[in-house]
Formats: sequence, C-alpha cells, structure tokens
Amino acid sequence: MKILLATFWVVPHIGGVWNYMNQLKKQLEKFGHEVDLLGYGDNHKYVYFVSEEVKLPKEDVLEETNRQIDKLALEKNYYADSVVRFCESQRLVFEKSVSKLNLSKYDVIHTQDVYSSSVFGRVKPKETTLIATLHGSVAHEMRDYVMNVHVTPTSPLACTFFDELEILGATSASKTIVANNYLKDVLINEFHVSPEQLQVMHYGYDIETFLNKINPNQRNVTRLDNKKVIIYTGRLVTLKGIHHLINALNMLHASQKDWVCWIVGEGEKQAELERQVQENNLEDSIKFLGTRDDIPQLLFEADLFVLPSLIENQPLSLIEAQIVGKPIIVSDAGGIPEMVEHGVTGIITKAGNEKELCNSLYALLENEAYSKQLANNAKKWALEHWSLENSARKMMEIYNEGIIQNKRTNKI
Repeated sequence: MKILLATFWVVPHIGGVWNYMNQLKKQLEKFGHEVDLLGYGDNHKYVYFVSEEVKLPKEDVLEETNRQIDKLALEKNYYADSVVRFCESQRLVFEKSVSKLNLSKYDVIHTQDVYSSSVFGRVKPKETTLIATLHGSVAHEMRDYVMNVHVTPTSPLACTFFDELEILGATSASKTIVANNYLKDVLINEFHVSPEQLQVMHYGYDIETFLNKINPNQRNVTRLDNKKVIIYTGRLVTLKGIHHLINALNMLHASQKDWVCWIVGEGEKQAELERQVQENNLEDSIKFLGTRDDIPQLLFEADLFVLPSLIENQPLSLIEAQIVGKPIIVSDAGGIPEMVEHGVTGIITKAGNEKELCNSLYALLENEAYSKQLANNAKKWALEHWSLENSARKMMEIYNEGIIQNKRTNKI
C-alpha cells in the first residue's frame, strides 16, 4: 500500500504530531508499505514534501490566494478578522500547493489536523481514500487565543470561522480517528459530528527505541546539592499552564526547598515565563533548558514529571514519562484523565488550581514510597498500553475499511 501522512503544521518540529507521524511511518514500513511525509516547512514559507525533499514555495501561489481571500471576504464577514484571514491564507496556499502533486499514486492519504483534512477532502482523487486523525480541537485552542490573547472587535466572528473549520475537517475523511472519548464527545456534542464518522484509537509509541536512548550511567545535567528534580517537557505556551506551575512552585518554595525544576522546551511564552521566575526570585530553583534532543535521558534523571495543561488531548510527553517510569502529576484537562488513574498511576489535579498542584508536589517529594509505587504502576500500564505495533495494525484495519467504504461510495 502507498500511504501519504500529511499535516498542515510545520515539519520537522519538536512535538507530538511530528513524532507520531515518524513513528507510524517506521512501523508501517516494517509491515512492507511505502510511506511519504508532507507538511509545511520553515515557518510556513513553503509546502514541504519531505520524502522527496521537494519544496513548493508559498510565494508562487500567494498573489492568487490573496485575490481569492478578497472574494471570500465579500461573502463571509469573519474574513475581516486578521487571524482568520491569516489562517485561511495559509490553508489556501497549502491547498493550491498540494494540488500540484501527483496524489493519484496514493492508496491512502492520512491527515493529522482539520486544516489538512479539509484541504485533501477537496483536492484528492476520488479513488484515493482519506483518513484523518485529529490530535486535539483547533476550534477550542483558537477560541482561547482570539478571546483571551489576541482580542479584537472581530474575535467572536473568528470563533465562528474556526467552529466551521472544525466541522469541515472532522467530516472530510472516510473515517476520523480521535485518541480518546473526550475529543469524541466534544465533536459529537459541540460540533454535531456523526458518531459513525468517529473512531477512538489511542496512540502507539516506539517504546524500545525511546528506552534505548537512556544511559543509566550517564548524567546530562548536573544536580546541585542532590536536590530532587521536577521536570516539565513540552511547548512553552499558555495552554500548557506553565505559569500556574511556576506559581505553585513559588508556594512550594516557602515550605520545601529541596528541589529544582527543569522546564524543557521552547515557545512564544518563554520570555514571559522567565520574567515570572525572576520576579519570584526562583532563578536557582527553576531552570529553562530550552529545546533538547535527549528527552529520554532527562526524564530518566528526573524524579518527578508534571504536566499542568489547561487544554490537552493525549500528550506524548505524558506517554514518555510513563514509559520511563516516573511519578506523575497532571491536570484534569481534556483526555488526560483517560491516561492516568488518580492515586494509582499518578495524581490528577484540577487544571489551573495552583494550591492543589503545590500540595501534590509536596506530597510526592516527601513520600518516596508512594512516589515509587505510582511510578512502577505507571510504567507497567504504559508498557502494556502504548504498543506501536498493535496501534499500527489497528490503523491498517482502518485504512482497509476506508478503502472499501470509498469504493462503495464511488459506485453510488
């Protein structure tokens, strides 16, 4: 089978979707299939056909795209919003670029977001089957952005645009895969997607490769005074709730100082978060390590993993912490409670509740036996649950069912 894994997001990138695409590609190729990768490249300057190193410059279609946006603005008032205009321009550039590719050679195109799903739903050959995986709710994230971060008089109109995009992206494929019941319920109850359109299938993970990157005899970061290490890994953006983590750590510091927190990753909020640390005089206790390629080793060296997200789906950073066998504190955002059993494989706190997060951090730092029990339970569950091979086999079943459905549809 010839398969294209495609995303609207920039590739390569540090984060879950690119990691997911590469691991799925690797496992599908082990099964004997041919797999190509496609996404945007280098800050959306071109559409990047990764497998053949082909770059389709944005500037080649930008003038035509702008004319099309101007026409659309006469029909829909939400194009008056700058965020909508920007996002729709990027989506149309993506569409015009991928339409130049020979898509008929693919049996299956497997998209990874509502943008690329809506695009390939329009441009794919009818003989090619489209399968979509949604790794979260773009409508929810963009609603938070336009109503709380980039607030303008047209922000409510922007919400309408992203709601429509969510529906289109969730219904463009033969089958839409979501990682958990949380996102399935959101799409059904809020966006009125048919339950028959959706299939819940959790991620798989290349556990062996990840664990083989750990050297038990190596230390990549020097510990000061043998303090316990709290670690966060992920993007430094508002939705990850790191500002709440810093406030919780500030409270913790008043009663417990035998710790240091490593914040691993980069993002638009980094400078703001660094100022927050400085204002609370926590520079010696909270360290920003930036983007790293040694996440498995850093997780191994840490004592406790924390994920204080405000909006979340099925975070790979949590999966990685479980695989390594860390005691875990997470928020109750999105699909996280389907990944952690409170008091058994980790501790779940209310998203944004800094006092609760502080108390949970204190409890695990002080109670080594309980921390070890949580860690062992988390690892045992993860090794059984996140098998990449099993996940890829289920994916092949979905591909084949989609092909049959697509052929049946084409005959009507």
